[in-house]
Amino acid sequence: MNQKTLLELKKQYLEYLEIEKNRSSKTVENYDRYLAKFFKFLSERLNKKIDQLTPQDITLDNVRQFRLYLNRSEGIKGNLKKVTQNYYIIALRGFLKYLSKIGVESLPAEQVELARVTRNEIGLISFEELERLLNAPEGHSLKGLRDRAILEMLFATGLRISELCQLNRSSINLERGEFSVKGKGGKIRLVFLSGSAREALKKYLDKRTDIEEPLFVTFKKSKNNNEVIGRITPRTVERLINFYAKKAGIVKKVTPHTLRHLFATDLLQNGADLRSVQMLLGHSNISTTQVYTHITDRELKEIYQAFHARRRKKS
Repeated sequence: MNQKTLLELKKQYLEYLEIEKNRSSKTVENYDRYLAKFFKFLSERLNKKIDQLTPQDITLDNVRQFRLYLNRSEGIKGNLKKVTQNYYIIALRGFLKYLSKIGVESLPAEQVELARVTRNEIGLISFEELERLLNAPEGHSLKGLRDRAILEMLFATGLRISELCQLNRSSINLERGEFSVKGKGGKIRLVFLSGSAREALKKYLDKRTDIEEPLFVTFKKSKNNNEVIGRITPRTVERLINFYAKKAGIVKKVTPHTLRHLFATDLLQNGADLRSVQMLLGHSNISTTQVYTHITDRELKEIYQAFHARRRKKS
């Protein structure tokens, strides 16, 4: 029996992601694109046609050369960021794990490590800046209360912007302080609300007089100069966060994903384990969560001094 080529195995892998892993069509499309770029690089490096590549062509040295190629590649806004480079490596590692799962001999996935991502590349703001951002919406207008609730929700839950925008009023249980959300691939996970997020949501919902289903609404002026209420869009959320970041005097770029990063960072720095953070973020693969493990040397020293050899100190 002839060995399957990498192209044949890739097709098989993408079908596996779609059917058995229930990944979204966008995820499958991205993985296809990431692997196609690696195969093209491999083809040119080995001087072989793409349809002749085999699993044995994926060697540690070829992967290392591909990473150098990515690191030196230019995107639309300059060199590819480490986070973007990691997307290609995550796809490749997933493919290698699949090959191992179906008994195809190739490079072990665990030999391929993700690039370390620095604090600046993740795009964090300080927690002092975060407090200024959360307190930026002022007044008791419906819009002001909505904006405060959105900011508090994003930091308290780590929701993706698409998940936030799709929430309905009936989804939220303020009394219990928790609710379920459908994430990527249709996966359901439990999300929890902080005290400040619950308070901000309650004030916002108490101000609502409409009967519209969406939790967060947007306001538009009609031809008759009447406000029409509809579901808020991701673009509107991005704009309001940018507006309040500038109002709070934050010079760094702040996006909805910045608050998701801060949510994960806050949990890890306060002792949460990586697996729990993975579940709270809704990541399918823990390697995606690992980009948040960027505790500084100073913080590590504080953790060491606080927790190492505590019994000996008492003696």
